[in-house]
Amino acid sequence: MTITRTESEGHFVSRIVKVTPNMAESFLSGNLVNRRLDMGQVRSLTETILRGEWKLTHQGIAFDVAGALLDGQHRLRAIIEANTAVEMLVFNGLSKDVFPVLDTGRRRSAADTLSSTGEKYLHLLSSTIRHVTLFKTMPNNPWSGASAHVSNDRILSAYNKDKVRYGEAVAIGRELSKYLFASQTAAAVGYFVTTDVAPAADIDEWISGLKSGASLDSDDARLALREVPRETQKRGAKRRMGIRDQVAIYIKAWNAWVEPEKTGELRLRRLRKRENMPMPIEVKFER
Repeated sequence: MTITRTESEGHFVSRIVKVTPNMAESFLSGNLVNRRLDMGQVRSLTETILRGEWKLTHQGIAFDVAGALLDGQHRLRAIIEANTAVEMLVFNGLSKDVFPVLDTGRRRSAADTLSSTGEKYLHLLSSTIRHVTLFKTMPNNPWSGASAHVSNDRILSAYNKDKVRYGEAVAIGRELSKYLFASQTAAAVGYFVTTDVAPAADIDEWISGLKSGASLDSDDARLALREVPRETQKRGAKRRMGIRDQVAIYIKAWNAWVEPEKTGELRLRRLRKRENMPMPIEVKFER
């Protein structure tokens, strides 16, 4: 156990400790009163550690006066899963009476995390970044449930790496959703992932055609995308279309517009069982 600093206040002691997987196993053996494990939270913390994004904060682990673990089981389990030691605050000597008030505050949302960026439409921005991340990391798996959790740190990191394009995607998503069946998030994600691989495409032509629909040929993919029934993604619809399906349809239309000779008959419908997410066709500058 590496202790870098020790402070005391009243009857408890706080220390910065580099907690190893073996130590985490030992600490968890004293887990007598903790809540049930949320494996989605464990996976999220594990991925944060493996990506080297773990940060020392005031949130650590805590033991009562008898040595029983009161708080931190998810962090300890993540250390074991990642098989990596990390530094965290360790509190010893807390009263057993504090357990009911631990972690009862409102959990910080991704939008809260992005509030310092000065961006508008924070909920749409955070949702866009989350779903772009899911598209890049697990395109062929469901985008809901514990396995689809994306940490706030990861969302903020993605924003900082590509803030201009995310801001642009949000603006375009808000505008396109007025003319398409897709939600603002789905339109923003579709715009981001297609233009991400198509720096040489005429994006203005694509967008203007989607918005106006004027003078488009009957076989134009933009017209087909405009004509997808809006009711398919609304609450209460017989089979509501999720964001993953909406993004897939947007990409199918994009691919048919970029290379119509390769797409054959265009069918803009939700993904069938075991159908993979389509990947956007690249449009790059010739060297």
